[in-house]
Amino acid sequence: MKPKRYIIPVFIPHLGCPNDCVFCNQRKISGRLEPATAETVAKAIEEAFFKLPEGETAELAFYGGSFTAIPFVEQEELLRAAVPFLKAGRIGEIRVSTRPDAIDETRLDLLKKYGVKTIELGAQSMDEDVLAASGRGHTSEDTKRAAKLIKEQGFQLILQMMTGLPGDDAEKSIETAKRIIELRPDGVRIYPAVILKETRLMELWKSGQYAEHTVEDAIDLGAKLLKLFEDAGVPVIRFGLNPSDDLSGGEAAGGAYHPALGELVRSRVYLDRARELIASEPHGADVVLGVKRGCVSLMTGQRRRNVEKLIREFGLSSLKIRETEVSDGKTVIILH
Repeated sequence: MKPKRYIIPVFIPHLGCPNDCVFCNQRKISGRLEPATAETVAKAIEEAFFKLPEGETAELAFYGGSFTAIPFVEQEELLRAAVPFLKAGRIGEIRVSTRPDAIDETRLDLLKKYGVKTIELGAQSMDEDVLAASGRGHTSEDTKRAAKLIKEQGFQLILQMMTGLPGDDAEKSIETAKRIIELRPDGVRIYPAVILKETRLMELWKSGQYAEHTVEDAIDLGAKLLKLFEDAGVPVIRFGLNPSDDLSGGEAAGGAYHPALGELVRSRVYLDRARELIASEPHGADVVLGVKRGCVSLMTGQRRRNVEKLIREFGLSSLKIRETEVSDGKTVIILH
């Protein structure tokens, strides 16, 4: 199991964004209305430092907006505020999020100067029609070029992709995942489309020009994507928007928002793998499935739905889930 990472988030909603994507309302996603300042950065680090377990360090992460697209003087102001904490060991790393067409060698030199280690790049899709319909303002070639530069300069690269965008479908999303894998990222975040209030996507949905990407759609497709990335050795470090009071309280008007979406997707992966194992078992069998320690609930499913589905589909007499010595994400039959 990977060690827990401690993140200090600083949100810069819409800073540096040259246009509004159809799905985007950063104020609703981040819960922040005011852009970050040097004082914001210092305060966030100070407050987080006293909550950290003894001996642990945290990572400062600039989320939202497009960090490298804001004026250099503002980038330096925010990064410079973190330098004393970095030198004192109060934070271990800095990461920024940005867009593919706001990456070049000059920008990367600035980030390196101030100790940035990780760059998250919002690719969202590698399909040109989807990018255009979503108002992204960049191309898949921009993503390829930026990813190559970031890796060459020694940064950790995290790529973000979305599913269920206008003009998208399962086949296009799977192709996007394959093309992202080719870029050799150090991790991926997958964000199924959520219909936020006060966005162009909501207008398209209400007018019937956009078909909602539901939670069930996201789970079905997400399970396929998760297996694809895992097989390629690319960690999926986030699936779905971080839950917030605003999103859970109604700002997510539709689409694939669920506070436990990542867990539901991983549970579906376990269900699919169990189906493959049990398919050869005789009708009426008593089966015990073994999973890695701590993964029983993922295999069982919410309200035991996975267990009930498997018993019905394969006519089992009983199905039990136990912890056993297997690698992460694996399922085995240990008794039948």
